[in-house]
Amino acid sequence: MEHRRHPVIHHVNRIGWLRAAIMGANDGIVSIASLLVGVAAADIARSDILIAGVAGLVAGAMSMAAGEYVSVSSQSDTEQADIAREKREQLEDPVGELEELADIYRSRGLSDDLAHQVARQLMARDALAAHTRDELGISDVMTARPIQAAATSALTFALGAFLPLLMVLVAPVGTIIPAVAVAALIALSILGALGAKAGGANVLRGSVRVTFWGAFAMVLTAMIGNLFGAVL
Repeated sequence: MEHRRHPVIHHVNRIGWLRAAIMGANDGIVSIASLLVGVAAADIARSDILIAGVAGLVAGAMSMAAGEYVSVSSQSDTEQADIAREKREQLEDPVGELEELADIYRSRGLSDDLAHQVARQLMARDALAAHTRDELGISDVMTARPIQAAATSALTFALGAFLPLLMVLVAPVGTIIPAVAVAALIALSILGALGAKAGGANVLRGSVRVTFWGAFAMVLTAMIGNLFGAVL
């Protein structure tokens, strides 16, 4: 019988940019919506609310970009240091490195002979790639990409923050808080569903999780804003 290979779609190769995109958009919606709700609860003018929101958008996007770049660069530096160390070890002790790789395959269930056979063949083809993948757990799919993470986070933060700001512009003065809150919660539910869908996870769980924490943040900041507004 002819064996036909069926296409299999995996989502792990999206982890790098998807994590940054979801975190950026979620932070943009939650941070700016919470900021606007808190400021509006202090009963100040629409123009002041907008100024606070725009300042929060710019500062938040830059902070996300810088934070992601520094964080992922640290991960990348660690990966490169480990790869360089692995290169030295292979030059200094190739036999020991072969045994190390064979031990990994034995621990995964291969017999001693087969583990050595696999280790020899993989090291003959590309010893560094074999150790990088199976010993260090570093692959092209999962490797750190600082610039991609920084740009994705900054862009999606700004996009997420734009919707709450738009509500401040279009909503009547007396309805700014509910307008911002409702728009943010709808956006968060959609974002959670899209993120789960893109990652191949449960859509409902992803949507509910994101929406719940967004609502919690907005309620908390509204309470604080209302308290300070009453005091001042």
